[in-house]
Amino acid sequence: MISLILLLIGILISGVLFYVSFVSIFEKEYRAARVSFLLSVILFIPFIFIYLYDFQLKEIISNILLAFLVLSAFILFLPIRPKVKGGFQIPAQKHDERDVMFSRNELKPETENFKSYYSNNPAKKDLDDKFREKPGLLSSESTMYHHLSFASAHANLEVIEALKPIVDGTVNEQKIIVEASGISNYIETWSTKLGAHSVGITELKDYHLYSHKGRGDLYAKEIKNKHKYAIAITIEMDHEMIQTAPKGPVVMESTQQYLNAGTIALQVAYFIRNLGYSARAHIDGNYELICPLVARDAGLGEIGRMGLLMIPKLGPRVRIAVVTTDIPMEVSKSRNFSSAIDFCGICKKCADICPSRSISFDDRENVDGVLRWKINSESCFTYWCTTGTDCGRCMAVCPYSHPNNFMHNFIRWGINNSYIFRRFALYMDDLFYARKPKSGKLPSWIDM
Repeated sequence: MISLILLLIGILISGVLFYVSFVSIFEKEYRAARVSFLLSVILFIPFIFIYLYDFQLKEIISNILLAFLVLSAFILFLPIRPKVKGGFQIPAQKHDERDVMFSRNELKPETENFKSYYSNNPAKKDLDDKFREKPGLLSSESTMYHHLSFASAHANLEVIEALKPIVDGTVNEQKIIVEASGISNYIETWSTKLGAHSVGITELKDYHLYSHKGRGDLYAKEIKNKHKYAIAITIEMDHEMIQTAPKGPVVMESTQQYLNAGTIALQVAYFIRNLGYSARAHIDGNYELICPLVARDAGLGEIGRMGLLMIPKLGPRVRIAVVTTDIPMEVSKSRNFSSAIDFCGICKKCADICPSRSISFDDRENVDGVLRWKINSESCFTYWCTTGTDCGRCMAVCPYSHPNNFMHNFIRWGINNSYIFRRFALYMDDLFYARKPKSGKLPSWIDM
């Protein structure tokens, strides 16, 4: 009887692994497909052997194996969720957009803004001179130059640039009275139908906002946004495209989803203004706030080791846009995703793979009153200016970045549920996908 039970367990384990192999082939994860198929065969052998053959100590060995399997499954899925050190973190001060690498990249030598910035921040001058020596983002001289994907990324950015003047606009003089819960549900549902992966609403906090603008004609202008609410919108980036990182398709996909997120934000902002309320869209290159912080506070995810927003079903494989407004809204319920902080604490896969060594291997540290991982933004951006792309290797290898399907969502559920399962899942991710996986091949329709 016990040998029959073990055989059924063996069939279940082998069947699950065969299913993993099939899904991995569909995902073009061929290493994972090979490993899971081999394991499905190898692990089935002892079960079928015990069932078919009589041998000395068979009953004892069968009982021990059954007890081991049951105990292992019980331990793996124990709902142990130790409290993550630090809890909810609120920045002690605003961040100045002029310090962001994109803003510093726009500074032109011999201009007043250039002289003023480095006069106030002399230590950053030598660091920034390093990225200025490189070819630059989307440059034909960069190491990852690919004419089609770079031209596509340029096209995306040019459309985003054309959208910047309409992030704000005239409010309808005839105000329509709305109910907070109903209009919040409408905006969330509509945004999802427009293509958003997730939508969350939070009260707009002072620390969400930059202190001063750092880009464009409004450089150095103090930001004064009096809106009460912020709507965070995430858009999924294609898994296959991100897997090619740091090659051309990653910047093509990144800019495409910045554009898509921005378009949805603009639609929502126009909609709210049509109802008679003020609303401003915050899109790529025209932010007044820090999108990941808003999204975190709106309950969409947590800030991980690589400094990006991590959401439950896609990890960092998203782009974000925000709409701030004074229309009555219902704040989204907070969601506990502290398991991502604990997982990032042990994983370190992004730090291992980072070509510029910009991601810390250390524990979170207190930075401006906030416990977080600090990224070396200068070395990261210098690498971007070398490759011509926004790299994305950290996103590509993150275990949370796997496709949003039943198999990976079951693993994510286990990670969120159990402290022990997280450790097991990390080991299995390294086994199936490698600790330092190679960059994916360009899709055939791009690699002409």
